[in-house]
This record gives sequence, C-alpha cells and structure tokens, in this order.
Amino acid sequence: MPEHIALPRWQALDLPGADVRLAPGWLARAEADALFAELVDAIAWERHRVRIFGREFDAPRLSCWIGDPEAAYTYSKVRFEPRPWPPALAALRARVGEACGETFNGVLANLYRDGADSMGWHGDDERELGPAPVIASLSLGAVRRFRLRHRRDASIALALELPHGSLLRMAGATQRLYRHDLPKTRAAVGPRLNLTFRRILLA
Repeated sequence: MPEHIALPRWQALDLPGADVRLAPGWLARAEADALFAELVDAIAWERHRVRIFGREFDAPRLSCWIGDPEAAYTYSKVRFEPRPWPPALAALRARVGEACGETFNGVLANLYRDGADSMGWHGDDERELGPAPVIASLSLGAVRRFRLRHRRDASIALALELPHGSLLRMAGATQRLYRHDLPKTRAAVGPRLNLTFRRILLA
C-alpha cells in the first residue's frame, strides 16, 4: 500500500448550511480491491445491539469500533471500547486524515453483507465528537445509496451513489443540521464495507 496519496479533488455537494464533499476515485481500483479483501478478514466483526425508542434490536449489519486505547465511543446509548487497529487501517488513517484536514483516533467499520443490511436515519452528533465534527467515510465494495436529509425541512435532501474507493467528507454544521442513512435495496448487490473515521474528544 502506498505511504502517500495526493490530496483529493473534492466535489462540493449542494446542501444548504452543510460542508459535504466527495472524492469518487480517492483510491485506485486495485488498491480498493486489495483493501476490501484484507479488511473483511482482519476486522473482528460483531452484531451490535442498538436502542430505538427504548427497545433493543440487533443492528441490520456487522460492525466494529476500532481506535486508540482511550477512544471509547458511545452511540445508540451503548458504550464501545475500541479494538486495536489492524495494520492496514493504521496505515490508512493517516492518509485519510491528511486528505480531510483532521487527526482521527477511531473508526467505525460497518459491513453490509447484501441489500437487506442497512443503516437507519441518524446523525453523528454524539457529545464526544464535539459540536462540528469532521467525519470521513470511505466506501469499499458494492455501490449503495447514501441519503442526507435536513432535520427540520425534509424537502432539503440529497441522495448519492457511493462508489468503490470513494471518500466522503462531512464537516462544519452537517451533523447538527442533517441526518443520513443507507437504506435497504431489493437489487442484487454484493457486500459493502464502510469506514467512518472520527475524532473522539478526550477529557
């Protein structure tokens, strides 16, 4: 894996009040293929439990929170202690951080095994991420639809097809103003691995 990658040519996306940018081919196809194959095996996948309206459910995907030892993360009212960085991810996080102008200390890995796996509407707005977090989302594998929708005005929305090797950067007021999801699809799609790099603010 190369130690350096040129800064991406971002495509700024039109979403009022938000700072959302996309680099569709941030990783070359061969490197994205190799990284996908390595991480599917290297990550210790779990079936997380999530709480919605006071009830607990198995999340419709496989996940793993990975990070520095002190970077515990709480979402869906569940606290997750970080698993160690696999070597491929440890090398990748510096490159993603350089591209996005942030120093990341954790990454949430999600594996969507087929079109029945999904992520519901939510915002990455947990207190330990701070008021204006930079979230860097790297997509590997099957192309899936990613949607953003304003919290108060549902008519303000955007849908994206995130290709293999693409990098999406969400910053500024994006998480405060918008929610996002990855809906189910009936199309015959293969697995997709998503890596959302974050910086946990430590006390």
